[in-house]
Amino acid sequence: MTGALHILRGVARAQWRRLMLWGFAFMVLSQVAMLAALILRFQALPNYQTFYNWPGNVARIIRSTPALSDMPGIIAEEWLVEIGRMNYDYGTGISEWSLNVIPSRLVVMFVLGILVGLCAALMRADRCSLPVRGSARAVTGLGAVLIAMTNATMSWVVCCATPSWVVGLAMMGLGVSSSLALETLGPWLNLGGFGLLLALALCLAWRRSRRATILAEPAHA
Repeated sequence: MTGALHILRGVARAQWRRLMLWGFAFMVLSQVAMLAALILRFQALPNYQTFYNWPGNVARIIRSTPALSDMPGIIAEEWLVEIGRMNYDYGTGISEWSLNVIPSRLVVMFVLGILVGLCAALMRADRCSLPVRGSARAVTGLGAVLIAMTNATMSWVVCCATPSWVVGLAMMGLGVSSSLALETLGPWLNLGGFGLLLALALCLAWRRSRRATILAEPAHA
């Protein structure tokens, strides 16, 4: 395991710029993909956007929340931008659907991009067989899907307008009540996705360190 961690540190040091690029790409493209999915699903362009004072709201939460243990959870749900479709047939209007950009979820997507980039770098350096490489790609894809899916921040008036990953399930045709019932599984699926990616990175790094050890043995014989 020590050798695997050494390999991971080496790859991170050598390719940190590329890993940062992976992180920023995932962070931006995840928001673009969600907005595109909403536009395609409802066949309408957004007609409003709202920018929130996120730093000011966070400062207010810190000042007004008595328990320190409650702060992270409340801050994590603060919005930065809301963009969506407003229906003005009902008085001042009601938001039919929207994409909510939440900084805490952007951080999660940034970390996801780094992990995917790390796994990709390790796969490029690993001269493994095609089945092994195919399995590694499948695990990477599954882990990325689980994390991206459970960190979606789309809202739909049919789903009580709550920005959540289960809105995506409802949009794809799953019953609203069934979708909302699955919401509690989100944290576990999210952790499962990160677990898969971390386990894969460690496995690939261990394979690389083991191969290096085997190749070095004849030199000491």
